[in-house]
Parts: sequence; structure tokens; C-alpha cells
Amino acid sequence: MDVPQCEVIMRTAWVILILPIVAAPPAAAQDHAHPAGDASTLGSVEFPVSCASDVQPRMNKAVAMLHSFWFDAASVAFSEIAASDPDCGMAHWGLAVTHMGNPMTRAAPTPAALELGQAATARAAALAGSESHREQMYIAAVQAYYAGEGTHLERMRAFEDALDALRRMHADDMEAAIFHARTVIANASPDAGGAETLVATAEQLQPLFARHPDHPGLAHYLIHAYDVPALAQRGVDAAKAYAAIAPDAPHALHMPSHIFTRLGYWDESIETNIRSARAEPDSNAAVHPNDYLVYAYLQQGRDRDAHRVVERAVEAADRFYGGLVGYNSAAMPARYALERSAWQEAAALPVPTGALLYVEAIPRFARALGAARSGRPEAARQEVAALAGLVTRLRNGGEPEWATRTEAQQLAASAWVEHAAGRNEDALRLARRAAELEATVEKHPVTPGPLLPARELEADLLLELGRHAEAQRAYEQTLEREPRRARALYGAARAAELAGDTAAAARHFSELASLLERADAGREDAAAARRFLERR
Repeated sequence: MDVPQCEVIMRTAWVILILPIVAAPPAAAQDHAHPAGDASTLGSVEFPVSCASDVQPRMNKAVAMLHSFWFDAASVAFSEIAASDPDCGMAHWGLAVTHMGNPMTRAAPTPAALELGQAATARAAALAGSESHREQMYIAAVQAYYAGEGTHLERMRAFEDALDALRRMHADDMEAAIFHARTVIANASPDAGGAETLVATAEQLQPLFARHPDHPGLAHYLIHAYDVPALAQRGVDAAKAYAAIAPDAPHALHMPSHIFTRLGYWDESIETNIRSARAEPDSNAAVHPNDYLVYAYLQQGRDRDAHRVVERAVEAADRFYGGLVGYNSAAMPARYALERSAWQEAAALPVPTGALLYVEAIPRFARALGAARSGRPEAARQEVAALAGLVTRLRNGGEPEWATRTEAQQLAASAWVEHAAGRNEDALRLARRAAELEATVEKHPVTPGPLLPARELEADLLLELGRHAEAQRAYEQTLEREPRRARALYGAARAAELAGDTAAAARHFSELASLLERADAGREDAAAARRFLERR
């Protein structure tokens, strides 16, 4: 997964809170500050450097941490190497890469991290004369990023080009190939065309993974490459392996859930995030994995379990709204309301102050849908107007990817405002446009998925208008992209039954009944599935 420092986890208090349910909630961190384990618990990495011989094992360990996005621990490790061997330029190279943060988020480092990275790069460059040619090229690569001009993405492209030159010049250096692949995956276009790049890069990593099954970076980056619906099945082996490769790294314990979520493996997602939680000392820092946990619980109808996680997240939300994981902080309560079709609850969600624009869009979208679907169209229009303003600001601010996602939310919410006004053809046109637009970009690593898929919302509208066969197709299209979603399965089953497609209704209700075996009592979807299947 995945965020500003991609993912953060939780633990102690959560272990107590959720133990009766399964164990305890997750984390997805990029910043883990608890003591590091032995190299054997972080995977196997060999990263030779021409520094003092006694720092080599520590260098291998530090690079292993870096591959698992354990940035706090890696920063400490590289700093200790630099203190032990003041002439080791590669220790400062490691610090520079660490300060870049999680490359998969496509977000620039904070100003403070950027300043630290520039200082580390300058120190590495000053010591480069005593390093090998290979090491000089590693240092030149971070210089291409930190000394470059332009946007973060433009500097990441320069970093990628420099790493490409390094891996071609030193073809025997597997780490150069891995760091290059990591950067290619991070830089891949979020639109549908990016899949070709992901596949090609993953195909370069797969043979290396077969020969080096204990390397943390190979498993990690394969998961990221396959973290899109069309490719997720290919990532199962890496997902199942990664947590065992680096069980000391909290992010390694969370990361398999990126693939499990794409495939609807909810038990596996819950389990791996709970394990991740236990590795994190700060129970409030598990924002990113907790979002994945809430999402998984909701798909199984385990609303009480989800609510426990959401309650704790809301208490700590103000700590995170200013950064990328603010997305997860805002998403959890919004998901909890929207997945349960609790429209009045959604309409009352607070809007955070000081949040990133696409974080603010989350409660705005939920409030708009909630108001429109609970008889308050004027309030919904105000939220739609606020979303439109956020789209403009995101585009003008150089965030086209988030602007596209937010525009899809704005269109989907607008459809329900039009429906509330009785303009149903306009509503369907807007709903269709929202679904088509949302399909042009892949999900961001920060999120397990859309708050409510735009295609699913289009299906809701078609079902409400009595266009049952069309609704069934739209729900089924949703399930192709987001498998084993309880809400979409229930919609598909109801629409199929009303359309007279009893075979499809039976198929969907059967899958839904299996999915909701441990659902809370009183859920209408589980009861409807039982009634239908009993009649059969």
C-alpha cells in the first residue's frame, strides 16, 4: 500500500480492543520507530560498498529496511554507519533515498525531508571520489533527483533515467536493477496505459524473485506492480511470501493486503493487517492499514468490528489530516457510513480543516451523496459545488490524477442531486460519465478502493428507476473490477431477481451468503440471501 510514508500501523491498545474478534488491527507504515530486528527477519539483501569492512553487514540490513519502506529505522541505521565510518559516502546515499519517502505515493517529500535529502546528497557527493564507479553512479542518481529542477514527477523521471544508466553499466548488480524497477513502478502512469509498463517491469523482476525468494524488495515491488484489478492475480505468490520474508518490518506485514483486497480475499487481508498492527508501537499510527481493515470488515458484514476501528481512528484523526494518510483518516468514517447506505450519517460527517484537497473531497463526497439520498437536495448541491471547486484547485495545483478522481466523485454525487429533482435522464447521464471517468485511472496505493465505486452508484440509480437488467449489468461490471464487494453483490442479486434472471440471482445470492457467514445479526442483505436460497 502503500503513503506519505505510505503506511502506518497500530498495535497495543488495538490488540486489547480487537483481540476477541480476530487479533488486532493493522498498520501500513513508512515510518516505524520501534527497534529493528536482525537482518534475518528483514529478508536477505547484499549491497556491497567500499566502506569500512565492519559496516557491510549493517549496510545490508539498512538497505533491507529501505526496501520495506521502514524509513525511520533505515534512517537511524544509515546515520549510525556514517558515524562509524565518516568516509562512507554510501551511508549518506542511503539517507538521501530514505528522505525521498515512499515513491509509490507519487507525492513529493515534505520541505523538511527535501532539505535533509539535499544535505545528505551533498555529503555523499563530497565523498564520492573515494567510492567505486558503481557507487558514484548511485550517488549521481540521487543528485539527479535532489539537484534537479521541475516537479516531483519530473525529478523522479531523472532519477529513473540515472538508475537505468547504472543498471546498464553494471549489469551484474542486481540491486541496481531492483532500485530501477522500483522507480519505474512508482513513475508508471495511473491511467489504463500504465498497465503495460507495470507488466513489463514485473516480468523483469519475476526471474530475480524466483532465484532470490528471500529478497524483500523483489516481493514488495511485485506487489506494487500488480496492485491493479487486471493484474492482481499475478501478485498472489509475492503477497503470500512477503510477510514471511521480512516479519520484522511492519510494512511487509501490511503490504500483502494490497493484493488480497484486489481479489476479495477478506480473511487474508484482515489477518495480515492485524499482524502488521502488532509490529507497531503507536496504536494511533495505523491509519493506512486500518483503512484496509475497515474495508475488509465491511465486505464481510462485520460492522461492529469495523466500527471499533473507525471510532479509534476518529479520535486520532487530527494528527494525520495534513498529510497523505489524512486520506485514510477521512475515508474510514466515510466508508463506514456509505457502505451501509447510512445516508443521514454520511450527510453529517465533519469536514476536516487543514487537510489536503483530495482529503477534503472525501467527506464532501459522502455528505453530498448522503444529503441527496436522504431528502436534502439543497445541502447536497452545496457539497457538489464544493467538490467542483476542489477539482479546479487540484488541476491548477498540478494534481491531475486526484483531480480526475475528485471529478468522478462530483459527477456521481451530481447524478443523485438531479435524481432528487426528478431529472432522471440527466441523472443517468452524469452517473455514466462518473463511472467512465473513474475507470480512466487506477486506484492510488493509499486506498483499498473508492469510497463507493461510481459504477456501483450508477447501478443503484438504475435499480431505483426500475431498469433492472441494466442495473444488473452495472453491478456486475463493478464486481469485475472490485470482486466480492458485499454491497455490489446484493445489488446484482436483487437486480437479477427483479429482471427475471433467476440463475444469476441464485449465483449472486449464494456468493453473498458465503461472504456474510460471520455478518452481524439483523443485516437485510444476509437475510435476503437466506430467504432467496431457502425458496430455491
